[in-house]
Amino acid sequence: MASPTAKKEETSAMTPHQKFKGHTDFVQGVIHLPGGQRIITCSEDGSLRVWNLKSGKQIGEDWRGGEGGVCCIALSPDGKKMVSGSEDGAVRLWDIDTCKVIGKWMGHTQRVLSVCWSRDSRSVLSGSPDGTARQWEVESRETILEPIKTGHTYMYAVVYSPDMSMIATGGYDGPRRAGEHIECSIKIWNTKTGELVATLKGHTWVVGCLAWTNDGKTLISGSSDSSIRTWNTKTWKQTTLLEAHTRWVRAIAISPNDRILASASHDQTVLLWNLDDGQLIGPPLQHANYVYCVSFSVDGKLLATGCQDKNVYTWDVAAIVQEAGLDGLLSDPKANKLALHASATRPPVQRPPSTHRIAQGFFDGVPPDRSHSSARSHPHSSVPPGSTFLGRLFYRNCSTSGAYTTPLSTPLDWVRNILKRRARRDEDIQLQGRSLAVVEAPYAKGKRRNACAREKRKRPFPSKNPMASRSRPPKPSVTQPSSQPQTANSSSTTPAVGNVVAIAVTSTPLRPDATIRQAGLWTRFWLFLGCLSPEYTVNHQ
Repeated sequence: MASPTAKKEETSAMTPHQKFKGHTDFVQGVIHLPGGQRIITCSEDGSLRVWNLKSGKQIGEDWRGGEGGVCCIALSPDGKKMVSGSEDGAVRLWDIDTCKVIGKWMGHTQRVLSVCWSRDSRSVLSGSPDGTARQWEVESRETILEPIKTGHTYMYAVVYSPDMSMIATGGYDGPRRAGEHIECSIKIWNTKTGELVATLKGHTWVVGCLAWTNDGKTLISGSSDSSIRTWNTKTWKQTTLLEAHTRWVRAIAISPNDRILASASHDQTVLLWNLDDGQLIGPPLQHANYVYCVSFSVDGKLLATGCQDKNVYTWDVAAIVQEAGLDGLLSDPKANKLALHASATRPPVQRPPSTHRIAQGFFDGVPPDRSHSSARSHPHSSVPPGSTFLGRLFYRNCSTSGAYTTPLSTPLDWVRNILKRRARRDEDIQLQGRSLAVVEAPYAKGKRRNACAREKRKRPFPSKNPMASRSRPPKPSVTQPSSQPQTANSSSTTPAVGNVVAIAVTSTPLRPDATIRQAGLWTRFWLFLGCLSPEYTVNHQ
């Protein structure tokens, strides 16, 4: 029976996302191809193979271009070409679309263990245990400058700086003696002149892999002393020492956003490191044998590893990071800062002006009645111009966007103008010796609101009792508040019909509905049209 400790270790171990089986010897290189659907691998069996990431199946036939094993591969930044370094000392240029060799450089006297592209895809850098670093021009297939004699007794790694101004090389420098540490170093060279710029010392055994961060500020190295070190490229001083592996760190890779480091080791594990604080992310990714290569996908969410067991594995980095509670490591801090800056500098949204078309001064002198307005089934503010027959008649100016402009006139204006013209024409019915009074009609519950409640007094009808009308001043009678509205025929509050229109004022400022008595035919017609609009309609039971 397995112990609780063993069960815990088993459940905490990460499992591969996919397995790719087909090589007949150990896998020494792996890269992600453009599109995020394929990877390509190279092996000691002398072949390069393309794989479907989703199914794990090989795509097409093996790529072969020479005798002996293929030690390393690198994809051009434009994704169109690839270079490989082989046991025969050749550097081969491959076309991704045709899967064929389109160029070959010879010059190294030993196998090529490291290759690297310049960021502009115009040149290739290669390194060999023969102690030289060579630059090759892709277009002309010629050598750039003379080979750089690094002084390394055995050189394992070579890499361009992001701006291509420098080259870093790593290996060991002195003779190897059993049981003794050998002198090891990282050397920095000027790309154009081939001159030595700096020598970095700290590792106590062979420097087997190098990687530069995308911003060029940090150089990272892995060694057979089982350590990983980071270096400041301005001062060339060591900044961080990462120790967790127990054997040779054979390969390293940095995520596209420069925040996660993956390291492959002969201790049969791959470790993920948080470059922000130098801490491990999750448990080790266990393999069956030595791990020789490691590579991130373009988005940094998938990791591919090549093993001495002849297989290739992919790992879900996004899931590992999420399980560790470090989801933010997959984001780009520069992009986040740019997004925040853009949000902070964005001009405020300009709100369009209100398009309500209530006639100016229409509600002047009307006390607000919130309880009434909230109870209405069709509030005025929610009715757009042109939603009724009368609205479509008067609101004819409309933009293509649907926003109405200032109307030519309103129904109230039409009614008012017509009534004024009638008053001018009918001079024989004007009141003589009396001033016109403003009609203030009482609120009558359940009756229609009159749009012309503020009309001036209309044509009076002849009084049946002229003497009574002369004896009474044109002063309105005010009723005391009561639960029921006063009627117009009350003997105590209603003056003679011929003298003045009756006025009743309630103490509670409720809805100011109005009626005009004895309205003429034309007045009734225009008021009828005006009251068709939902602004002046009240639900009746």
